[in-house]
Amino acid sequence: MKKLLVCSCFFLFILCNSFGQNGIQAYKWETVDLSFKVKGNIEKPFQVEISCKFKAPNGSQITVPGFYNGNNEWLVRFNPNIAGTWTSVSSASLKKINGITHIIEVAPAKKGIRGGITISDKDAQKLIYEDGTPYNLVANEVDWLFALDYGNPDLTKTKKLIEAISANGFNQIIMNVYAYDLDWNQSKNIDPKWNFGSKKDIFPFLGDNNNPDYSALNVEFFKHYDRVINLLEEHGIVAHIMIYVWNKMVNWPKANSEADNMYFDYVVKRYQAKSNVIWDISKEALRYGYDDPNYITERIDRLKNLDMYNRLVTVHDFDYCEAKPDKVDIISAQFWHSDIYSKMLKLKEEYPNKPIINLENGAYEKCQYDIFLDSNYDDPVSGIERNYKCAFAGTYTSYYWQGMAWNIVIYDPFTEDVTVQPKFEYYKYFHEFLNNINFDKLQPTDRHSSSGYCLTNNEDGEYVYYMPKANSALAVKGLPKAEKLQIQWFNPLTGLYTEPYEVNYKSWLVLNPEFEGIDNVIIVKLINRI
Repeated sequence: MKKLLVCSCFFLFILCNSFGQNGIQAYKWETVDLSFKVKGNIEKPFQVEISCKFKAPNGSQITVPGFYNGNNEWLVRFNPNIAGTWTSVSSASLKKINGITHIIEVAPAKKGIRGGITISDKDAQKLIYEDGTPYNLVANEVDWLFALDYGNPDLTKTKKLIEAISANGFNQIIMNVYAYDLDWNQSKNIDPKWNFGSKKDIFPFLGDNNNPDYSALNVEFFKHYDRVINLLEEHGIVAHIMIYVWNKMVNWPKANSEADNMYFDYVVKRYQAKSNVIWDISKEALRYGYDDPNYITERIDRLKNLDMYNRLVTVHDFDYCEAKPDKVDIISAQFWHSDIYSKMLKLKEEYPNKPIINLENGAYEKCQYDIFLDSNYDDPVSGIERNYKCAFAGTYTSYYWQGMAWNIVIYDPFTEDVTVQPKFEYYKYFHEFLNNINFDKLQPTDRHSSSGYCLTNNEDGEYVYYMPKANSALAVKGLPKAEKLQIQWFNPLTGLYTEPYEVNYKSWLVLNPEFEGIDNVIIVKLINRI
């Protein structure tokens, strides 16, 4: 008995000492970095293989690959999805960091932390957070976000822009890992402080874009990128990461080369544990002759083999998504059609088991400079109208402002010297509207109006109509029998709702626009169904 007591005490001492050295406190759905350091000279540190096997409180296991972080340090990023006690053990090709154990005590998620973005099990065309909360996507493209504060850990410029974006309802930013510059003509009088193209000190490899050294990656570049991704996470914004881009003058290594694979794998290993990440293999994936569908397919397979958190993946190229819908989680389109509603509705019907997003709908809102002369719709009102039409087709959409989408980033868009300011507020009202009408539960239908567009779930007796400004009237028809209808109007340009009022209803009701000269939205509810 005495020996047993001594052994038990020794075991408890070892356990407590182990937890003291390698014990970690964490929260559900928040990233934890496990650090592994060694001394001495390590040749080819990017080729050192390391991973950790994590065992959850319920006995399930996940093995997550790690990456080199500079200065003889390797990280394995972990994102726990269950509260309780986790254990981990490392496996590495470097003996000094092999077999190291950790105990991770995971507390319940903090308020407002909902986990990563996934697909609803109730509707395969809708997105939700891991906790089941609807994710009504309103995206904004800022390709050069990585460049605004390179070398400045305070992210002064980036914060100004992200705060403005976040305050106006955007919950996703479409962004490059890296881009160099544009090859099309722009205004000659652009203030240099807004121009972030051709920055020689910014490059994900050693060297620079003009004289690259593909033998190793630039860890400082990715440490800066970490800070940007973390800032987005703090503001509840998802990073739609385009791993490659083919039309921004980047001097990429040869496809499938050792350097190409090193870069691609590193990005996936470094950011897969971030809850606010979804993947996009490449912007303009098949348009510029840099690759072919087989390469994109191989990249997707490679990503899914590395990403243990199963973050959603898409490809910024509809031709690929159309040819290989089974390879992507989200169908991405770039449709500029005048009849955008019908085109998106057709997509929804063609891919009933996939969320659909129009990454570029042809609306590129103007700024004070000429940035993108090919824009088909640069008026802010026409832009928000196209976003509503995509939503009323039951799909997701995105926003472009020419003052921040590309190399020219006006990071303080509401300062006095910005003479043409973006209409971010339209998208604040848009996002609030999607939440108010429970967009995640609604489906488009053509059965209940003579013109315009309608969303409904039928069960709750609520019908939401979009009446284009060309309409002099819209007829509500074919609704279930009810004593009355409750009518409420919404102004998409001001975000204001009228007071609801009731009207008698039999089988047909003609509504004239409440707001003249703009598109109207009408929310109709059944009162006392018969």
